[in-house]
Order: sequence, then C-alpha cells, then structure tokens
Amino acid sequence: MSNEINIRYSNLAESSCCLSCGGALDKSEASRGDVCIDLGSGRGTDALRLAEIVGEEGFVYGLDLSDGMIKKAMKTAERMGVKNVQFIQTDLSEIPLEEKSIDIIISNCVLNHVANKQQIWNEIYRVLKKGGTFTVSDIFSSAPVPVEYANDPAAVAECWAGSVTKEVYLDTLAKAGFTELTIIEESEPYAKGKIDVSSFTITGTRTRCCGV
Repeated sequence: MSNEINIRYSNLAESSCCLSCGGALDKSEASRGDVCIDLGSGRGTDALRLAEIVGEEGFVYGLDLSDGMIKKAMKTAERMGVKNVQFIQTDLSEIPLEEKSIDIIISNCVLNHVANKQQIWNEIYRVLKKGGTFTVSDIFSSAPVPVEYANDPAAVAECWAGSVTKEVYLDTLAKAGFTELTIIEESEPYAKGKIDVSSFTITGTRTRCCGV
C-alpha cells in the first residue's frame, strides 16, 4: 500500500461517502455467537454494532487499509469498553484470518476500491465457513470507468472510481465459488463522470455440499 493511498483514505476518516451505498449490517442477519468481519470497517461504527449483536460469545474483526481509520476505530472501541472486536490494518485483497473461520461478512461501499477484485472475493470465499454468508453493499457501473477517473481524488471519495459493470461483478463472484446469490436491492442508475452507476446490496452463501 503506497503512502499516497494511505493518506487518501485516512483523510476519508473525517468525511463521508457521497453515494447511497450501505445498510449491509441490517440485512446480514448476524446473531449471537457469530464470528464476523466488517471489510472496510472505517471508523468502526458497524463493527461495534456487530460486536453488540453477537455478544460475548461472538467476535468481530474490522479490517481497513487506512491507519487513520483503524486508529479512530480502536479509540472508539476503547472508550466504549468493547472487548469482542479487533481492528486490523491490512490490504483488503488479503484477509489475515484462517480458512473457514467466519460466519458473517459485511462490507459497505468499499470493495469497488480494491484493485484485484477477484482476489478479494476469493479471500471472502476462503474464510467463510460452509453455510457462512456475506452481505455487501457496493457500486457497479453501466460501462467501464474511464481511466481519467480511476485516480481522481474526488471520484475516489465518491466511492465509484473503482467500480466495474454488473456483469463483471457477478462473474467475479461466480469464479470465487459463490453459486447462491441474491440481490436484495438495487438503485436506479445515476450519472457520475461520463457513465452511470448504481448501488446495490447483494448476499451470498458458501455452499455446504461437494466437500468445498
């Protein structure tokens, strides 16, 4: 992770994403005793809410690439006295947790930022238990994002510069191994730069069969 990228996302710790992309936690059906991940945990708001839901029997990992976000989340957890949560700074294309160890994964408007999307979805599949589920709110584009926006700080801050088309998105999940997918909600397209983008919330399950 370059220092430039770290600084960019650390600055976002004090701002907010501009797109209506979120709500993964409320649709995740997390319950007491679950072991969970919030990918792109940011300030830690959803991870701390998850920690309350899963209780002392469960545990939550908040993963984020920005040291600014991680520090803010850790301070909040300490202030609130939350013990069943751990915040980890990491490149989101690698999840530093054991295979088949996680019940629930959530993420809000973050995975579009990851350069190697196939790798992160492979990782999501790897760490989920059989029968484990993910609920992800994210952005997809109507057409490939023009190169001029890929490193535009404003477009990055608006959470759409790294998006891919819906067809590519779903194909990436299928290649990772997810065969049971449900799109819970999807917005109408709206203009960003020279293309249209949409937000959606998708959920999927790591299947229990076939020994995988």
